[in-house]
Amino acid sequence: MKNQKPGMPLVAAVLMMLLFTSATNNHTSDYIKGTWLSEPGTSRIRIYSCGSKGDEFCGKIVWLKRNKETDGTPRVDKNNPDPKKRKRQLIDLVILTNFTFDAKKGEWTDGKIYDPYTGYLYSCVIRKQKNDLLVRGFVGTQFLGRTEKWTRVE
Repeated sequence: MKNQKPGMPLVAAVLMMLLFTSATNNHTSDYIKGTWLSEPGTSRIRIYSCGSKGDEFCGKIVWLKRNKETDGTPRVDKNNPDPKKRKRQLIDLVILTNFTFDAKKGEWTDGKIYDPYTGYLYSCVIRKQKNDLLVRGFVGTQFLGRTEKWTRVE
């Protein structure tokens, strides 16, 4: 091309690459932070930074559709296998622990999810799908698990 400065094609290529990358890669580790509505719509979970370096993610229940028992008392962790923990209220109960972001896979891995309705602790992986999270709890291998879709509310 006439009157083109040397190096301009390289600069243009780098700019295009940066624009493409920023437009398509919204998988940042912090995307997971916020409040999410569980698939059945019965609870909201707030996910936040945790760990000694703040590079892990945890989540706690912040809202329940039915937050009281029929007698009016707050719902508690009555199915916990540890009898000492059965009186913990479900509101503010940490159910997601120790997730780290795997940038290559674009997912949060190596975490655990606790199901207070059964008292079981599962391995878990969280993936972004459009504007939602796919939360998969499993035993041993991901093949033996169940996935819920969570929708951002805050």
